[in-house]
Amino acid sequence: QVQLVESGGGLVQPGGSLRLSCAASGIIFGIYTMGWYRQAPGQQRELVATITSYGTTTYVGSVKGRFTISRDNAKKSVYLQMNSLKPEDTAAYYCNAVLGAVAFWGQGTQVTVSP
Repeated sequence: QVQLVESGGGLVQPGGSLRLSCAASGIIFGIYTMGWYRQAPGQQRELVATITSYGTTTYVGSVKGRFTISRDNAKKSVYLQMNSLKPEDTAAYYCNAVLGAVAFWGQGTQVTVSP
């Protein structure tokens, strides 16, 4: 059985930091491209960051310079370090694993940035 389990979300003030984690099981983790998406209420789901099996990363422009995606293949985990958080970062954050036409999703973890 395949599972992606996110953790690390919570309530934080603007300018604060959070580190999201996603632990995978049931897949050959090292060959998948991993990603983080987010979805705010009433808005479309947005790709935030990706990291390939090799380690190449991409970011949506609004988080570039503030967020860092990383992975640890030995631990079968992907992380999203979020710094200088803004209220507009408030969303449910989801990790996913992609290999060709196959994609798996986690259940999501809530990030709320509020004064």
